[in-house]
Amino acid sequence: MGKVLLDKIKQGKRIYGTCITSMAPLWVKAVRSASLDFVFLDTEHIPLERAEVAALCQLYGAAGLGPIVRIPSPDPIRACQMLDAGAEGVLAPYIENVEQVKELVGAVKYRPLKGERLKRVLNDNEIVEPELKEYLDDYNRGNICILNIESVPAFGKLDDLLDVEGVDAVFIGPHDLSLSLGIPEQYDHPRFEETVKVIVQKCRAKNKAVGIHFSDDPGREVKWIGEGVNIIIYSSDMTLFAQKLNTDFDFIRQSAGEKSDRGSDDFVV
Repeated sequence: MGKVLLDKIKQGKRIYGTCITSMAPLWVKAVRSASLDFVFLDTEHIPLERAEVAALCQLYGAAGLGPIVRIPSPDPIRACQMLDAGAEGVLAPYIENVEQVKELVGAVKYRPLKGERLKRVLNDNEIVEPELKEYLDDYNRGNICILNIESVPAFGKLDDLLDVEGVDAVFIGPHDLSLSLGIPEQYDHPRFEETVKVIVQKCRAKNKAVGIHFSDDPGREVKWIGEGVNIIIYSSDMTLFAQKLNTDFDFIRQSAGEKSDRGSDDFVV
């Protein structure tokens, strides 16, 4: 399957996906049945090793579901490794300065160029020879460079971060953003909502795709689509399984005249 996600978001289309944590090979059939565009593989919070990520990228990529991988930190070497593994997009967490963005762009758009030559291209606008430019453009065709915007400092520098050539999209991290704002997990708080609205507006004004990840209520995704979000990433395989399992067993126990002994904590990834 060829890379198609970048073309879709460049055209302003919506793309839909979910987070995958399971290595089960038959899981891809269930995911594909939902007519999704991509899968989100999170190596920041989920214990997935490099070889496991490569296996998932190959499996879902072959099924026409573009893999987007979040690396553990804004590390250009790690970004290159995930692209080598078959990732279609790379998401770097907690981006807060232009230098981090340039390094990510260098990995996603200029690999395998490295070292001093790459630094001069990124920082000094050094001209790339036509033959080399054609090679790099072809080698990295379809790669998506995504910034995780999830803090007040990043919000304050958003215009500068988005203006780095090569940035394609932003994922808003609602949990970390709410913490940075001092209103943990208050996703309906006016200050949180206003911050997200501004991020979405700035991204769309600069022709950058933007997404936000929620797991508790699909209505939240619908709400933000109305504000301009066009990367829709909802829940995860494990969260959806736990939610459905809990709901069904509550029904079974209640129907059998028993009370549920389940705690109030929800499992969320």
